[in-house]
Amino acid sequence: MNTRGLLDQLLRSGQEMLQKQAGSTPSHSGKAPQGGLGDLLGGKAGALLSGAGGGALAAGAMGLLLGNKKARKFGGKALTYGGLAALGVLAYKAYGNWQAQQGTAPRNEPQTLDRLPAPQAEQHSQAILKALVAAAKADGHVDERERALIEGEFSKLDNDPQLQQWLHSELNKPLDPADVARAAHTPEMAAEMYLASVLLVDEEHFMEKAYLDELARQLQLPPGLKAELENQVRQGGH
Repeated sequence: MNTRGLLDQLLRSGQEMLQKQAGSTPSHSGKAPQGGLGDLLGGKAGALLSGAGGGALAAGAMGLLLGNKKARKFGGKALTYGGLAALGVLAYKAYGNWQAQQGTAPRNEPQTLDRLPAPQAEQHSQAILKALVAAAKADGHVDERERALIEGEFSKLDNDPQLQQWLHSELNKPLDPADVARAAHTPEMAAEMYLASVLLVDEEHFMEKAYLDELARQLQLPPGLKAELENQVRQGGH
């Protein structure tokens, strides 16, 4: 199962979408709002659409995962690096800041996504995608119709039967932060999964905030690291 490339496309399109959304909402049908998907995304993503279909498809899938959420106050800034490596960069910075606050030198350099060989990066990617799908369900908007639409968009991006079966299973599971957290086999994976979840949820929404807090508890994130990860999202890694 190759989730690494798929997740990279999703995060790139999500970054552009949140930056350009400016209060617009993606259509619940998965189709572009009036003016077209290119207009919604604008800029580089709009240019993507004219050449490769992958940009448009990834944006459609990300739009469905986001549901009707409006752009965050800090929306989109977090992934200005673009793509999957950005999550690793942000997690690495969060670790560095947290350790500096504690006044402790790290025993080992954090092995975040941006510093891993392909097989380990793939394992991290699958865990992050699991976290993204769960975060999308945290506000209750993913009903049976939405699940079918999301699966349809993902099948256009990657028609690997194994990936489709896995996604179907994840979408149809009851929302369970403990189940999500079990996918984190290292502290770095836990940090990256939490980062991805913060990117997708609306922290002003009670159900989603409660989900995030419980996920952090299940991931056993130290409070200082949790706060630093959230700070990295708000600051966009700057």
